[in-house]
Parts: sequence; C-alpha cells; structure tokens
Amino acid sequence: MPKSNSSNRYKMHVKKGDTVQVISGRDKGKVGEVLRAIPKTSKVIVKGVNIRTKHVKPRQEGESGQIATFEAPIHSSNVMLYSQKEKVASRICYTFTEDGRKVRMLKKTGEIID
Repeated sequence: MPKSNSSNRYKMHVKKGDTVQVISGRDKGKVGEVLRAIPKTSKVIVKGVNIRTKHVKPRQEGESGQIATFEAPIHSSNVMLYSQKEKVASRICYTFTEDGRKVRMLKKTGEIID
C-alpha cells in the first residue's frame, strides 16, 4: 500500500520559538509561542492553546491521583505568524538579506523574523 501524501515530511512556515496566532478552531484569536514543531505530521504545540486534561492514576501506595493539563498539538495551517510590535498576524514570504541569507519576512509589516 503506498504511503499517503500527508505523512511526508515537509517544510513548515513556523519554527520553535515563533510567536503565532491561532486563526481557526476553538482557540481562535489566541496568541502564544510555539513550544515544539512536529514536521512529520505538520503540527505544532503552542503555549496555552488546545489545553487538554489527563487523569493520572496514582503510581505509589498512598499517593493520590491527579488531573494533569497539557497542550495538545494543532495543525500548522491553523496558525499564523504574529508580530508583537504591530500586534497583527501575517502570512510570510521568503527573501534574501544583503549578505545572501534566506530569511522569513512578514508580508503585512515587512518585519524580518530570523
């Protein structure tokens, strides 16, 4: 059976440490930092977004169980890079600096990210 196209690794427009805004879904409008990028599935984990709860069973004798919260991954197409200075989300384009480095630039503001 041939591999499906979605499982193929591809270059994502966001990296770890980027500030992004969620543009669709339950957490629409929230702004947070990318904690982890998962290129294999094209997903990202954003701080404070898509919070899930997990009931943790007690491991040792006498220890009580607890409810842990964690950020679940969301698809990278549902986030957009966010400019802290201009307070606006924007698409990105790739451009070259004078010294020939390829960098990411916000289309709306012209701000260079890397």
